[in-house]
Amino acid sequence: MTVEIGAAVKLDSLASANSIKAASHDPSEHPTVLRRAPQTMVLLGLFGSGNLGNDGSLEAMIGFLRRERPEAELLCVCGEPGVVKHTFGIETLPIRRNGPARGLSGTINRLFLKIPGKLTDFARTYWHVRKADVMIFPGTGILDDFGERPAGMPYDILKWCFAARLAGTRIAFVSIGAGPIRNRLSRLLMMSAARLSHYRSYRDLLSKEFMESVGFDTRADAIYPDLAFGLPAPTLSHRGRPEALRVGIGVMAYRGWYGFAEGGQSIFFQYIDKLANFVVHLLDCGHDVRLLTGDDEDRIAIAALQAAVKHIRPEAKLAYERVNSLSDVMGQMALTDIVVATRFHNIVCALKMCRPTISLSYARKNDVLMEEMGLGGFCQHIETFNVEMLVAQFSQLRAAREKHEQAISERLATLRKQIRRQEARLLFSTIA
Repeated sequence: MTVEIGAAVKLDSLASANSIKAASHDPSEHPTVLRRAPQTMVLLGLFGSGNLGNDGSLEAMIGFLRRERPEAELLCVCGEPGVVKHTFGIETLPIRRNGPARGLSGTINRLFLKIPGKLTDFARTYWHVRKADVMIFPGTGILDDFGERPAGMPYDILKWCFAARLAGTRIAFVSIGAGPIRNRLSRLLMMSAARLSHYRSYRDLLSKEFMESVGFDTRADAIYPDLAFGLPAPTLSHRGRPEALRVGIGVMAYRGWYGFAEGGQSIFFQYIDKLANFVVHLLDCGHDVRLLTGDDEDRIAIAALQAAVKHIRPEAKLAYERVNSLSDVMGQMALTDIVVATRFHNIVCALKMCRPTISLSYARKNDVLMEEMGLGGFCQHIETFNVEMLVAQFSQLRAAREKHEQAISERLATLRKQIRRQEARLLFSTIA
């Protein structure tokens, strides 16, 4: 059912033949040749829940749409509509019906295996999505099941996509992350939703290859950078290069791929203990340490790491400031010289600020991004990383810091061009 981009471009070209007789059919070269702009756009994802990476992707998409389609009405379907409305000033709607049915209707719903409630929720979904011209999934790892059960986001994604198709609303997955999806039912639900879309692009080759590995046809799909690379970066302050470096440590409240599974707390404390030993090494070498987060829940990890370091070095001083957006995270990165981080969008923010980085990741997406930025040799897995190896990687990165900063800067220029290319393609064939 997927409408291939090439076909959409061809149709647009035919419809606009009088105005582009002398033009090429490459939309990135002719972004001003457009169809009538839609009146309403739905943006869907897990936004407002405290994950700054997700919210940064939404922020980047809203900025693009307000710049290019200021007349359009934006509706965000998300997990925490009140937070998103307050933060971004757009209309919002919860992803699913709020709370279980009560009273007689609740009793009837339970008697019939909650089917009446599901049907009611689907009717509500259709009612709202039918008013939109296009529904966009802006970035995020929307097609993985990290921390998710099938009845959660996997089901919700399919529900909204199916309703949009019935209503004739175009569907676009833009610079998304895909995989892994370890639960078979979740995979079925998410792949069914993706097949209903009109436009798909992935933030890395890994995501596209995952889709192909589960039998998905990706021939019409493209790869473009993560949307957060399109966010404006704060101005850097120039300073000398003293012996004592400012090292950013990005921590995460990580308890395994499915945080609700048995053994999660053990994974968390092993991670914190090893990270504490590395932080103590940095302090003993005379470096300054700044703790960084990317999700509200990470404050648990901050407190645990501070306590673990204090247990070893009672006099230790670790800088930490609470952040509320990816812009704030980038501002914190500007106060560092080298970064060691776990969350994907901590890595993105560090690279946006041209900071040489080491990744302690829980998924291959970090490794792929690091390889793309010339830092493939500075990765370890969060559950198995070795402190001695981390110390060696840090020393190696420090010795070649200027070389890596230059390489990152050059790669960022390429990513900016790719972002503009996707924006032109979206304007020409999907949201025009």
